Amino acid sequence: MNDNGLVPAGLTQALEKMRARGVDDTACRAFAHYYHLAATGATGLIPEDTITPLDDVERLTDVDVDETRAHDALARTVIVKLNGGLGTSMGLDRAKTLLRVRDGQTFLDLIVAQVRRARARHGVRLPLLFLNSFRTQADTLTHLKRYPDLAVDGLPLDFLQSAQPKLRLDDLTPIEWPADPSLEWCPPGHGEVYTRLASSGLLEALMKRGYQYLSIANGDNLGAAPDPRLAGWFAASGAPYAAEVCQRTANDRKGGHLARRRSDGQLILRDTAQTPADQMHHFTDEHRHRYFHCNNLWLDIAALQERLTVTGGVLGLPLIRNEKTVDPTDPTSPGVLQLETAMGAAIEVFPGARAIAVERNRFLPVKTTNELLLLRSDVYSLDGYARPVTALTALPEIDLDPNYYKTISQFDQRIHVVPSLRDAHSLRVRGDWTFTHPLHLTGDATLENTGPQRDAAVGPPNI
Repeated sequence: MNDNGLVPAGLTQALEKMRARGVDDTACRAFAHYYHLAATGATGLIPEDTITPLDDVERLTDVDVDETRAHDALARTVIVKLNGGLGTSMGLDRAKTLLRVRDGQTFLDLIVAQVRRARARHGVRLPLLFLNSFRTQADTLTHLKRYPDLAVDGLPLDFLQSAQPKLRLDDLTPIEWPADPSLEWCPPGHGEVYTRLASSGLLEALMKRGYQYLSIANGDNLGAAPDPRLAGWFAASGAPYAAEVCQRTANDRKGGHLARRRSDGQLILRDTAQTPADQMHHFTDEHRHRYFHCNNLWLDIAALQERLTVTGGVLGLPLIRNEKTVDPTDPTSPGVLQLETAMGAAIEVFPGARAIAVERNRFLPVKTTNELLLLRSDVYSLDGYARPVTALTALPEIDLDPNYYKTISQFDQRIHVVPSLRDAHSLRVRGDWTFTHPLHLTGDATLENTGPQRDAAVGPPNI
């Protein structure tokens, strides 16, 4: 309600639209909660003087985990992968995890291989659940049909994010877009994973089958494979919630970080959108805020169920105001507001939450074609558990010209043979180049071209 005790017209219209689509009551309540925050001007900003940097984080490499207890913890763990994104920034129009990564295998194929090999190695059930959106569900489930042994214990392979209206920026009413009505809708961000686990009945089903822990990570992060030592550490900690963090470098200045709230000592997550503009120099200081958030999470299922029961299914995570255009491929289309939350922000609603510092190989996301090139190259190989591994202590920095390599179609049209990068410090490409023959790059490799398309195999650059 607004200051006059009335429900805003935009919220009424949005809820009517959601109910007509069949969106459940819990999702509608959550949307109403965040709509009120947006309508009253909530920013979610976290000033530097309200937090204390996170120091002296416990490291997994220093933890002594009993093998028997680790096996027992993994046997009670469920793997959840976020799979709602299309990868529109890379020009994709279906589930990002259907993108080929190595040897013709997609993210989905490698995630499945990681789970199946962990099951075989440790003799555990290890269910795998995908949080899909209405844009990714059909393609994902079709692809997974090639693995008939994947589902276990009568559990489904996925559960579905709800859909909510995109809102006009000027009056917060639902946008209308007759040219493509599907673009009037968006998923509410991956912070909804907790609500959907409960409202889908999965939390109750998992507890009835004897599962106690959730391991949640992004589907495009192949580093977040099943790990008995982490499961054992989390079980022994007794914490309701834990976040994996990595040591920050100069290349991680944009990533969200954990900190302690001064008022109560609670661990919280702060992202760029939650930092006052005049304090970004603190946010990007990797010496001040030494650890970034990997978005790999561990939860106690019973603790999550209890918390959701108390809150009526709405955890009350900080609002993220995501301003876009209604058609993400058309920058001239009307501006809209998408109300979102981040799953990592849930750390602040669980007293006693913990953080654990892990090795960098637990964090291998692919957000751009730069990272895709690196993952497809000889810098990495797949180990016996289908995890990408590297022998390098420092990864080469990749900088492909966004005018020619930003989207997957542009990338695939130009890079037919991935160059050898294991002896390179960096690769910088400017202009239109194709890679059609094997190349071994060393040191700081640079390709500069201001003319027509050229083949890197016959070009004159410093390579």
